[in-house]
Amino acid sequence: MADEVPDSVVELTGWQQELRAQFPIIAGHPDLAYLDSAATAQKPRAVLDAVQTYLTTTNANAGRGTYPWANRTTALVEETRDRVRRFLGDPVPERSAVHFTSGTTEGLRTIARDWLPGLLTDGDEIVVPVADHQANIEPWLETRRELARRGVRIGVLPMPYQQASGDYDHTALAELTGPRTRFVAVTHVHHVYGGDMNVHRIRRAVGPDAVICLDAAQSIGHLPVCVAAAADVDFVVFSGHKAMALPGSGAVWARQARGPAFTPGGWSGTPNTVGIASLAAALDWLEAAGTDRIERWTVALAARLTDGLRHLDAYEILGCRTSLAADSPVQHRQGIVAFRHRDIASGDLGFILFSHGFMVRSDHHCQGDAGERSESVRVSLHVYNTAEEIDRLLSVLASLG
Repeated sequence: MADEVPDSVVELTGWQQELRAQFPIIAGHPDLAYLDSAATAQKPRAVLDAVQTYLTTTNANAGRGTYPWANRTTALVEETRDRVRRFLGDPVPERSAVHFTSGTTEGLRTIARDWLPGLLTDGDEIVVPVADHQANIEPWLETRRELARRGVRIGVLPMPYQQASGDYDHTALAELTGPRTRFVAVTHVHHVYGGDMNVHRIRRAVGPDAVICLDAAQSIGHLPVCVAAAADVDFVVFSGHKAMALPGSGAVWARQARGPAFTPGGWSGTPNTVGIASLAAALDWLEAAGTDRIERWTVALAARLTDGLRHLDAYEILGCRTSLAADSPVQHRQGIVAFRHRDIASGDLGFILFSHGFMVRSDHHCQGDAGERSESVRVSLHVYNTAEEIDRLLSVLASLG
Protein backbone atom coordinates (compact mmCIF):
# COMPACT_ATOMS: atom_id res chain seq x y z
CA MET A 1 0.00 0.00 0.00
CA ALA A 2 1.10 3.63 -0.56
CA ASP A 3 1.29 4.31 3.19
CA GLU A 4 4.19 1.88 3.47
CA VAL A 5 7.64 3.10 2.41
CA PRO A 6 9.46 0.48 0.27
CA ASP A 7 12.64 -0.92 1.78
CA SER A 8 14.68 0.44 -1.12
CA VAL A 9 13.53 3.98 -0.27
CA VAL A 10 14.26 3.58 3.45
CA GLU A 11 17.71 2.18 2.73
CA LEU A 12 18.69 5.03 0.41
CA THR A 13 17.05 7.95 2.22
CA GLY A 14 20.25 9.42 3.68
CA TRP A 15 22.07 9.07 0.36
CA GLN A 16 19.17 10.73 -1.47
CA GLN A 17 18.93 13.65 0.97
CA GLU A 18 22.62 14.37 0.48
CA LEU A 19 22.24 14.39 -3.31
CA ARG A 20 19.01 16.41 -3.30
CA ALA A 21 20.80 19.19 -1.45
CA GLN A 22 23.24 19.50 -4.36
CA PHE A 23 20.55 20.88 -6.71
CA PRO A 24 20.27 24.67 -6.18
CA ILE A 25 16.95 25.03 -8.01
CA ILE A 26 15.41 22.24 -5.92
CA ALA A 27 16.82 23.50 -2.62
CA GLY A 28 15.74 27.05 -3.51
CA HIS A 29 12.08 26.06 -4.06
CA PRO A 30 11.12 23.74 -1.22
CA ASP A 31 7.42 24.46 -1.82
CA LEU A 32 7.54 23.08 -5.36
CA ALA A 33 7.87 19.48 -6.58
CA TYR A 34 9.54 19.15 -9.98
CA LEU A 35 8.04 16.04 -11.59
CA ASP A 36 9.04 16.54 -15.22
CA SER A 37 12.53 15.05 -15.47
CA ALA A 38 11.68 13.05 -18.61
CA ALA A 39 11.43 16.44 -20.35
CA THR A 40 14.64 17.79 -18.82
CA ALA A 41 16.58 17.04 -15.65
CA GLN A 42 17.71 19.62 -13.14
CA LYS A 43 21.42 20.34 -12.75
CA PRO A 44 23.59 19.64 -9.69
CA ARG A 45 26.00 22.24 -8.37
CA ALA A 46 28.97 20.28 -9.74
CA VAL A 47 27.71 20.75 -13.30
CA LEU A 48 26.96 24.44 -12.80
CA ASP A 49 30.42 24.95 -11.29
CA ALA A 50 32.09 23.13 -14.18
CA VAL A 51 30.31 25.40 -16.66
CA GLN A 52 31.32 28.51 -14.72
CA THR A 53 34.93 27.33 -14.47
CA TYR A 54 35.14 26.55 -18.17
CA LEU A 55 33.66 29.88 -19.24
CA THR A 56 35.89 31.90 -16.90
CA THR A 57 39.20 30.06 -17.35
CA THR A 58 39.33 28.16 -20.64
CA ASN A 59 36.62 29.29 -23.09
CA ALA A 60 37.93 29.04 -26.67
CA ASN A 61 37.21 27.24 -29.91
CA ALA A 62 38.29 23.62 -30.29
CA GLY A 63 40.66 22.35 -32.98
CA ARG A 64 41.28 25.83 -34.38
CA GLY A 65 44.08 27.34 -32.32
CA THR A 66 47.44 26.52 -30.73
CA TYR A 67 47.32 28.79 -27.70
CA PRO A 68 46.70 27.25 -24.23
CA TRP A 69 42.96 28.00 -23.94
CA ALA A 70 42.27 26.49 -27.37
CA ASN A 71 44.47 23.50 -26.60
CA ARG A 72 42.66 22.87 -23.31
CA THR A 73 39.27 23.12 -25.05
CA THR A 74 40.37 20.70 -27.76
CA ALA A 75 41.59 18.30 -25.08
CA LEU A 76 38.28 18.68 -23.21
CA VAL A 77 36.30 17.65 -26.29
CA GLU A 78 38.44 14.58 -26.92
CA GLU A 79 38.51 13.60 -23.25
CA THR A 80 34.71 13.83 -23.11
CA ARG A 81 34.46 11.43 -26.05
CA ASP A 82 36.46 8.98 -23.96
CA ARG A 83 34.28 9.83 -20.94
CA VAL A 84 31.17 8.82 -22.89
CA ARG A 85 32.82 5.55 -23.88
CA ARG A 86 33.74 4.73 -20.28
CA PHE A 87 30.27 5.67 -19.02
CA LEU A 88 28.76 3.22 -21.51
CA GLY A 89 31.22 0.48 -20.62
CA ASP A 90 32.59 0.41 -24.18
CA PRO A 91 34.58 -2.85 -24.46
CA VAL A 92 36.56 -1.75 -27.54
CA PRO A 93 36.91 2.06 -27.22
CA GLU A 94 39.67 2.28 -29.81
CA ARG A 95 37.20 1.12 -32.46
CA SER A 96 34.06 3.07 -31.58
CA ALA A 97 33.17 6.66 -32.48
CA VAL A 98 31.50 9.38 -30.42
CA HIS A 99 29.87 12.34 -32.14
CA PHE A 100 28.44 15.26 -30.17
CA THR A 101 24.99 16.56 -31.08
CA SER A 102 22.39 18.96 -29.72
CA GLY A 103 20.40 16.00 -28.34
CA THR A 104 18.69 12.73 -29.18
CA THR A 105 16.59 14.09 -32.03
CA GLU A 106 19.57 15.52 -33.90
CA GLY A 107 21.58 12.38 -33.16
CA LEU A 108 18.95 10.08 -34.65
CA ARG A 109 18.51 12.35 -37.65
CA THR A 110 22.28 12.42 -38.20
CA ILE A 111 22.30 8.61 -38.39
CA ALA A 112 19.25 8.64 -40.68
CA ARG A 113 20.61 11.35 -42.97
CA ASP A 114 24.36 10.69 -43.10
CA TRP A 115 24.79 6.97 -42.41
CA LEU A 116 21.72 4.83 -43.01
CA PRO A 117 21.36 5.50 -46.77
CA GLY A 118 24.82 4.02 -47.28
CA LEU A 119 23.72 0.79 -45.61
CA LEU A 120 20.55 0.18 -47.62
CA THR A 121 19.94 -1.08 -51.12
CA ASP A 122 16.76 -1.65 -53.10
CA GLY A 123 14.51 -4.19 -51.35
CA ASP A 124 16.08 -3.87 -47.89
CA GLU A 125 13.91 -3.46 -44.80
CA ILE A 126 14.08 -1.41 -41.62
CA VAL A 127 12.07 -1.76 -38.39
CA VAL A 128 10.56 1.38 -36.85
CA PRO A 129 9.02 1.61 -33.32
CA VAL A 130 5.77 3.24 -34.40
CA ALA A 131 4.32 3.63 -30.87
CA ASP A 132 7.38 5.34 -29.39
CA HIS A 133 8.57 8.96 -29.47
CA GLN A 134 8.29 10.69 -32.85
CA ALA A 135 12.02 11.46 -32.72
CA ASN A 136 12.63 7.72 -33.13
CA ILE A 137 10.12 7.39 -35.98
CA GLU A 138 10.25 10.41 -38.27
CA PRO A 139 14.00 10.29 -39.14
CA TRP A 140 13.69 6.75 -40.51
CA LEU A 141 10.62 7.67 -42.57
CA GLU A 142 12.60 10.62 -43.94
CA THR A 143 15.31 8.18 -45.01
CA ARG A 144 12.72 6.13 -46.88
CA ARG A 145 11.45 9.22 -48.68
CA GLU A 146 14.97 10.35 -49.58
CA LEU A 147 15.93 6.94 -50.92
CA ALA A 148 12.69 6.76 -52.91
CA ARG A 149 13.66 10.01 -54.64
CA ARG A 150 16.85 8.23 -55.71
CA GLY A 151 14.90 5.24 -57.00
CA VAL A 152 15.77 2.98 -54.05
CA ARG A 153 12.74 1.31 -52.46
CA ILE A 154 12.96 0.01 -48.92
CA GLY A 155 10.38 -1.63 -46.70
CA VAL A 156 9.41 -0.13 -43.35
CA LEU A 157 8.25 -2.76 -40.86
CA PRO A 158 6.30 -1.53 -37.80
CA MET A 159 7.80 -2.84 -34.57
CA PRO A 160 5.34 -5.33 -33.00
CA TYR A 161 4.22 -4.68 -29.41
CA GLN A 162 2.67 -6.84 -26.71
CA GLN A 163 -0.81 -5.47 -26.10
CA ALA A 164 -0.94 -6.20 -22.36
CA SER A 165 2.46 -4.90 -21.30
CA GLY A 166 3.40 -2.41 -24.02
CA ASP A 167 6.77 -4.13 -24.34
CA TYR A 168 8.16 -5.09 -27.73
CA ASP A 169 6.87 -8.46 -28.89
CA HIS A 170 10.22 -10.17 -29.41
CA THR A 171 8.67 -13.42 -30.66
CA ALA A 172 6.66 -11.59 -33.31
CA LEU A 173 9.72 -9.53 -34.21
CA ALA A 174 11.73 -12.69 -34.89
CA GLU A 175 8.97 -13.93 -37.20
CA LEU A 176 8.65 -10.55 -38.93
CA THR A 177 12.30 -9.99 -39.79
CA GLY A 178 14.63 -11.80 -42.17
CA PRO A 179 17.87 -11.50 -44.15
CA ARG A 180 16.74 -8.24 -45.82
CA THR A 181 16.15 -6.60 -42.43
CA ARG A 182 19.19 -4.38 -42.19
CA PHE A 183 18.34 -1.83 -39.49
CA VAL A 184 16.21 -1.85 -36.31
CA ALA A 185 15.39 1.27 -34.27
CA VAL A 186 14.48 0.67 -30.61
CA THR A 187 13.85 2.63 -27.43
CA HIS A 188 15.43 1.71 -24.11
CA VAL A 189 12.81 3.20 -21.75
CA HIS A 190 9.41 4.26 -23.07
CA HIS A 191 8.81 7.96 -22.54
CA VAL A 192 5.10 7.58 -21.66
CA TYR A 193 4.67 4.15 -20.09
CA GLY A 194 8.04 4.10 -18.31
CA GLY A 195 8.67 0.50 -19.33
CA ASP A 196 12.15 -0.92 -19.85
CA MET A 197 11.69 -2.30 -23.36
CA ASN A 198 14.03 -5.27 -22.78
CA VAL A 199 16.31 -4.37 -25.66
CA HIS A 200 18.72 -7.15 -24.66
CA ARG A 201 16.25 -9.50 -26.39
CA ILE A 202 16.32 -7.63 -29.70
CA ARG A 203 19.61 -9.07 -30.95
CA ARG A 204 18.38 -12.63 -30.50
CA ALA A 205 15.17 -11.77 -32.33
CA VAL A 206 16.73 -10.08 -35.40
CA GLY A 207 19.93 -12.11 -35.78
CA PRO A 208 23.63 -11.22 -35.78
CA ASP A 209 23.78 -8.96 -38.84
CA ALA A 210 21.09 -6.30 -38.44
CA VAL A 211 22.19 -2.91 -37.10
CA ILE A 212 20.39 -1.90 -33.89
CA CYS A 213 20.05 1.78 -32.95
CA LEU A 214 19.12 2.52 -29.33
CA ASP A 215 17.28 5.68 -28.29
CA ALA A 216 18.57 6.06 -24.74
CA ALA A 217 17.05 9.48 -24.02
CA GLN A 218 15.12 8.18 -20.98
CA SER A 219 17.77 5.78 -19.69
CA ILE A 220 21.14 7.58 -19.69
CA GLY A 221 21.43 9.16 -16.26
CA HIS A 222 18.50 7.17 -14.88
CA LEU A 223 19.81 3.60 -14.87
CA PRO A 224 22.99 1.74 -15.83
CA VAL A 225 23.52 1.47 -19.59
CA CYS A 226 26.37 -0.84 -20.57
CA VAL A 227 27.11 -1.71 -24.19
CA ALA A 228 29.57 -4.39 -23.04
CA ALA A 229 26.77 -6.34 -21.36
CA ALA A 230 23.61 -7.84 -22.84
CA ALA A 231 22.65 -4.85 -25.00
CA ASP A 232 24.46 -5.74 -28.25
CA VAL A 233 23.53 -2.53 -30.06
CA ASP A 234 25.41 -0.57 -32.72
CA PHE A 235 24.33 2.96 -31.83
CA VAL A 236 23.44 4.63 -28.52
CA VAL A 237 21.93 8.10 -28.82
CA PHE A 238 21.07 10.37 -25.89
CA SER A 239 20.43 13.95 -24.78
CA GLY A 240 22.73 15.60 -22.27
CA HIS A 241 20.00 17.81 -20.82
CA LYS A 242 18.03 14.76 -19.67
CA ALA A 243 21.22 13.50 -17.99
CA MET A 244 21.84 16.68 -15.96
CA ALA A 245 24.03 18.46 -18.54
CA LEU A 246 23.09 21.68 -20.32
CA PRO A 247 20.44 21.91 -23.05
CA GLY A 248 21.91 21.59 -26.52
CA SER A 249 24.27 18.77 -25.59
CA GLY A 250 24.08 15.11 -26.52
CA ALA A 251 25.99 12.32 -28.18
CA VAL A 252 25.92 9.44 -30.64
CA TRP A 253 28.07 6.43 -29.72
CA ALA A 254 28.75 4.10 -32.66
CA ARG A 255 30.19 0.60 -32.24
CA GLN A 256 31.63 0.56 -35.80
CA ALA A 257 31.22 -3.22 -36.15
CA ARG A 258 28.38 -3.56 -38.70
CA GLY A 259 27.88 -1.58 -41.89
CA PRO A 260 29.98 1.38 -43.02
CA ALA A 261 31.92 3.45 -40.50
CA PHE A 262 29.79 6.17 -38.92
CA THR A 263 31.00 9.58 -40.06
CA PRO A 264 28.62 12.56 -39.91
CA GLY A 265 28.48 14.37 -43.22
CA GLY A 266 29.38 17.96 -43.95
CA TRP A 267 31.60 20.46 -42.19
CA SER A 268 31.12 20.15 -38.45
CA GLY A 269 31.71 23.78 -37.49
CA THR A 270 32.21 24.96 -33.93
CA PRO A 271 31.23 22.37 -31.32
CA ASN A 272 29.09 23.27 -28.32
CA THR A 273 32.12 23.38 -26.06
CA VAL A 274 30.32 24.60 -22.94
CA GLY A 275 27.68 21.91 -23.41
CA ILE A 276 30.42 19.31 -23.77
CA ALA A 277 32.04 20.60 -20.56
CA SER A 278 28.71 20.23 -18.78
CA LEU A 279 28.25 16.72 -20.16
CA ALA A 280 31.64 15.59 -18.84
CA ALA A 281 30.77 16.98 -15.39
CA ALA A 282 27.30 15.41 -15.45
CA LEU A 283 28.66 11.95 -16.28
CA ASP A 284 31.20 12.29 -13.48
CA TRP A 285 28.43 13.26 -11.05
CA LEU A 286 26.14 10.45 -12.13
CA GLU A 287 28.88 7.86 -11.86
CA ALA A 288 29.77 9.04 -8.36
CA ALA A 289 26.10 9.04 -7.32
CA GLY A 290 25.59 5.57 -8.80
CA THR A 291 23.09 5.05 -11.61
CA ASP A 292 22.17 1.71 -10.06
CA ARG A 293 21.07 3.47 -6.87
CA ILE A 294 19.31 6.20 -8.86
CA GLU A 295 17.35 3.48 -10.64
CA ARG A 296 16.39 1.78 -7.37
CA TRP A 297 15.19 5.11 -5.96
CA THR A 298 13.10 6.25 -8.92
CA VAL A 299 11.62 2.79 -9.55
CA ALA A 300 10.53 2.63 -5.90
CA LEU A 301 8.91 6.09 -6.11
CA ALA A 302 7.12 5.16 -9.33
CA ALA A 303 5.82 1.97 -7.71
CA ARG A 304 4.63 4.05 -4.74
CA LEU A 305 2.74 6.33 -7.11
CA THR A 306 1.11 3.57 -9.19
CA ASP A 307 0.23 1.64 -6.04
CA GLY A 308 -1.60 4.70 -4.72
CA LEU A 309 -3.27 5.57 -8.02
CA ARG A 310 -4.67 2.08 -8.54
CA HIS A 311 -6.84 2.61 -5.43
CA LEU A 312 -8.32 5.81 -6.88
CA ASP A 313 -11.23 4.91 -9.17
CA ALA A 314 -11.23 8.31 -10.88
CA TYR A 315 -7.89 7.64 -12.58
CA GLU A 316 -6.75 5.52 -15.51
CA ILE A 317 -3.08 4.56 -15.45
CA LEU A 318 -1.45 4.06 -18.84
CA GLY A 319 0.76 1.10 -19.64
CA CYS A 320 1.18 -2.35 -18.11
CA ARG A 321 -1.66 -3.04 -15.65
CA THR A 322 0.14 -5.86 -13.83
CA SER A 323 2.98 -3.58 -12.72
CA LEU A 324 0.86 -1.21 -10.62
CA ALA A 325 1.15 -2.73 -7.15
CA ALA A 326 4.21 -1.88 -5.08
CA ASP A 327 4.72 -5.59 -4.48
CA SER A 328 4.13 -6.58 -8.12
CA PRO A 329 6.34 -9.48 -9.23
CA VAL A 330 6.76 -7.97 -12.73
CA GLN A 331 9.20 -5.29 -13.72
CA HIS A 332 8.24 -1.84 -12.42
CA ARG A 333 8.24 1.41 -14.34
CA GLN A 334 11.50 3.32 -14.68
CA GLY A 335 10.47 6.51 -12.91
CA ILE A 336 7.76 7.49 -15.43
CA VAL A 337 4.02 7.23 -14.74
CA ALA A 338 1.28 8.55 -17.04
CA PHE A 339 -2.39 8.72 -16.11
CA ARG A 340 -5.72 10.43 -16.78
CA HIS A 341 -8.63 11.58 -14.68
CA ARG A 342 -11.88 10.15 -16.02
CA ASP A 343 -13.69 13.49 -15.87
CA ILE A 344 -11.05 16.25 -15.75
CA ALA A 345 -9.15 17.01 -18.97
CA SER A 346 -5.45 16.31 -18.63
CA GLY A 347 -4.49 19.87 -19.55
CA ASP A 348 -6.77 21.20 -16.82
CA LEU A 349 -5.43 18.62 -14.37
CA GLY A 350 -1.91 19.85 -15.06
CA PHE A 351 -2.91 23.41 -14.15
CA ILE A 352 -4.68 22.20 -11.00
CA LEU A 353 -1.62 20.27 -9.90
CA PHE A 354 0.64 23.28 -10.41
CA SER A 355 -1.66 25.33 -8.20
CA HIS A 356 -0.76 22.80 -5.51
CA GLY A 357 2.97 23.04 -6.23
CA PHE A 358 3.46 20.12 -8.65
CA MET A 359 5.14 20.58 -12.03
CA VAL A 360 4.08 17.80 -14.42
CA ARG A 361 3.67 17.44 -18.17
CA SER A 362 0.15 17.21 -19.58
CA ASP A 363 -0.23 16.62 -23.33
CA HIS A 364 0.17 13.71 -25.77
CA HIS A 365 3.97 13.54 -25.15
CA CYS A 366 5.13 13.46 -28.80
CA GLN A 367 3.79 9.95 -29.31
CA GLY A 368 3.89 8.25 -32.68
CA ASP A 369 0.61 7.71 -34.51
CA ALA A 370 0.38 4.08 -33.35
CA GLY A 371 0.85 5.09 -29.72
CA GLU A 372 -1.29 6.82 -27.12
CA ARG A 373 -2.70 9.88 -28.87
CA SER A 374 -4.99 11.24 -26.16
CA GLU A 375 -3.55 13.66 -23.66
CA SER A 376 -2.42 12.43 -20.25
CA VAL A 377 -0.56 13.69 -17.20
CA ARG A 378 3.00 12.38 -16.96
CA VAL A 379 4.96 12.29 -13.73
CA SER A 380 8.65 11.65 -14.31
CA LEU A 381 11.04 11.28 -11.41
CA HIS A 382 14.71 11.66 -10.62
CA VAL A 383 17.00 11.35 -7.64
CA TYR A 384 15.95 14.72 -6.19
CA ASN A 385 12.34 13.60 -5.75
CA THR A 386 11.05 12.22 -2.44
CA ALA A 387 8.47 9.85 -1.06
CA GLU A 388 6.89 12.80 0.71
CA GLU A 389 6.29 14.50 -2.66
CA ILE A 390 4.59 11.37 -3.96
CA ASP A 391 2.38 11.19 -0.89
CA ARG A 392 1.37 14.84 -1.23
CA LEU A 393 0.60 14.31 -4.92
CA LEU A 394 -1.58 11.30 -4.14
CA SER A 395 -3.42 13.30 -1.49
CA VAL A 396 -4.23 16.08 -3.96
CA LEU A 397 -5.29 13.60 -6.65
CA ALA A 398 -7.55 11.82 -4.17
CA SER A 399 -9.17 15.12 -3.23
CA LEU A 400 -10.21 15.65 -6.85
CA GLY A 401 -12.45 12.60 -6.72
